[in-house]
Amino acid sequence: MKVLLINGSPNAKGCTYTALCEVAKELEKENIETEIFQVGNKAVRGCIGCGGCSKTDNKCVFDDDTVNAALEKAKNSDGFIFGSPVHYAAASGSLTSFLDRLFYAGNCFAYKPGAAVASCRRGGASSTLDQINKYFTIANMPVVSSQYWNMVHGNNPEEVKQDLEGMQTMRTLGKNMAWLLKSIEAGKKAGIKLPEKENRVWTNFIH
Repeated sequence: MKVLLINGSPNAKGCTYTALCEVAKELEKENIETEIFQVGNKAVRGCIGCGGCSKTDNKCVFDDDTVNAALEKAKNSDGFIFGSPVHYAAASGSLTSFLDRLFYAGNCFAYKPGAAVASCRRGGASSTLDQINKYFTIANMPVVSSQYWNMVHGNNPEEVKQDLEGMQTMRTLGKNMAWLLKSIEAGKKAGIKLPEKENRVWTNFIH
């Protein structure tokens, strides 16, 4: 089993990375493979809703950033953790654009657990978590929780490490993700099938 951890910070080894590493350590203790993938610090295009990904094997038509590379890794991943610094009480702009295109193009997320992690100096983490969690709840993904909301506080990695409750929350998140992944695997071995899908119904509110 493998969990893909997405670092949505432009800083490769900053506060968000520090939190994700704490989660990854617990997953690895449970013999679950991890990989931290950084969105990067270069421009990430926003989704234009062109639908081109449906004609290109679920790849985004824009191939000049990290979205398609992440989509390839997502196909072989069993769970996901998306981390972001707090920018104006929301996820970073690059992660927001990244997630819009990742979920619009990707068809490999359903029934795989997902979790959000927010890193902030002081405030705005709750709204950031709420924003990221919405990607999971529109994609048939179980949402993994912890003993507190998945956030850490600090202005640099050393301060994040001093947030003892936040770091413990990350470790608990890793344990909970491992437990859910193993439970899903056990269910598959026991013959439990995925929920039966109905044909999609679309309702517009302008008549």
